[in-house]
Amino acid sequence: MFTDRIDAGEQLSRELADYKGKPVVVLAIPRGGLPIGAILAKSLEAPLDVVLSKKIGHPYNSEFAIGAVSLEDITLSPTEHFSEEYISTQTEKIRELLRKRDREYHKNSSPVNLKDKIIIITDDGIATGNTLLSTVMLVHKQKPREIIVAIPVAPPSSVEKLKNSPEISKVICLETPFNFSAVGQFYEDFRAVSDKEAIEILHETNREYGKPKG
Repeated sequence: MFTDRIDAGEQLSRELADYKGKPVVVLAIPRGGLPIGAILAKSLEAPLDVVLSKKIGHPYNSEFAIGAVSLEDITLSPTEHFSEEYISTQTEKIRELLRKRDREYHKNSSPVNLKDKIIIITDDGIATGNTLLSTVMLVHKQKPREIIVAIPVAPPSSVEKLKNSPEISKVICLETPFNFSAVGQFYEDFRAVSDKEAIEILHETNREYGKPKG
């Protein structure tokens, strides 16, 4: 059980201490990942950015991810097959939302270049891991040196799924409870993070650590 996202971030930062001084970029998944990402970025003296991607939901179950879309790219599950029309329509809807988010999050800055960097992707927890895996595929296309996933909590099956991904070099997960039903059950305080708060956290963190090493 974590007190709040700050507590979770501080615990994760201790597990990542060996990466301080290396060419790290911390990527947080909005919005709940930003408070954790900020702590990691500050402790590692690394820039913080956001993963601006969104899952493509299954047409009969929108919660089930069949892929993910970013502003420049798309990745689809190799085991799921749907019409080009469905994928095209969903992609354009998602990109319209992502363009709006990009204008908000990168109002006074540009996305960090991920090539040849050690990327640490974080969130406040994951359930199935499908959306995160799709996000990892998008990040991998930018040719980072390696990808590390650092999360406070996830069910054992999802952690195993991440560890089996060839694109991920390391998975750090503090808690892997079998009685998992939702991320929020493992936080005493799991209040929602607004876009405004998340954007302020991003900009405040990068005033000091906005330039990547290496």
